[in-house]
Amino acid sequence: MKRKSRGQGAQGPSQRQLRAAELVRHALVDIVAREELRDPDLIGASITIGEVRASPDLKHMTAFVSSLGPTDPRVIANGLTRISSFVRGRLARSVDLRFTPELHFQPDVSYEEARHIDELLASPEVARDLKREGEE
Repeated sequence: MKRKSRGQGAQGPSQRQLRAAELVRHALVDIVAREELRDPDLIGASITIGEVRASPDLKHMTAFVSSLGPTDPRVIANGLTRISSFVRGRLARSVDLRFTPELHFQPDVSYEEARHIDELLASPEVARDLKREGEE
């Protein structure tokens, strides 16, 4: 009898993937907060790491990053990608995994999407439509 695959299929990530990704997220937050990042796009930027997703073999991890300030998340992701070997070296010292994962950084646009939805819901046209549905 063939065993079912535990990859990111319909079931989602395994507990092992989730634990390792959260461990790496905490380590990345510490690295970004404590290290002096010398990339010009990252100097003085306040960076937040919202989520880390791990591949089934834990050799690749994608971190979703954004800025608490006015800096574009794409600029932050590009800057972290440029210094990913430095960050990976620091990560190897701070986490105890069999392999230090290859890091990939993606801009986290979920905050922008949430703000856009809030703006749409606050617009007069949508408020008018919501009021009509509530009256009926």
